[in-house]
Amino acid sequence: MTGIKITAGDVELEGELTDTGCAKMIKENLPYESGFRTWGDEFYFSIGLEMELDDTARQEVEVGTIGYWPSGEALAIFFGPTPASSGEKPVAASDVNLVGKVENAEKLKDAKDVEKIRIERS
Repeated sequence: MTGIKITAGDVELEGELTDTGCAKMIKENLPYESGFRTWGDEFYFSIGLEMELDDTARQEVEVGTIGYWPSGEALAIFFGPTPASSGEKPVAASDVNLVGKVENAEKLKDAKDVEKIRIERS
């Protein structure tokens, strides 16, 4: 596991990336700083890496999950329900590789109006 820091405006969160092949490729290209889009309580942004789905891939995830979405070459951070959710659990638009976890992800609700997000090693 590799420790990371996520910053969006005044919100700073700690998390970690796993040791899967997909997560390792993401780690090699840290830091990322980008504008982002929201989809319910999900932030996502392109990281320009083309990777396939792996054996961790799923659509329903936990709050705090960091996923890689191959369709958009994007990282997705889930902090609550999305338009695809039927309850409180986040549901991605399509399968994402599970690449990490962020603590206190719900705090990202306070950063929806921020212009950029940054992910770096902690």
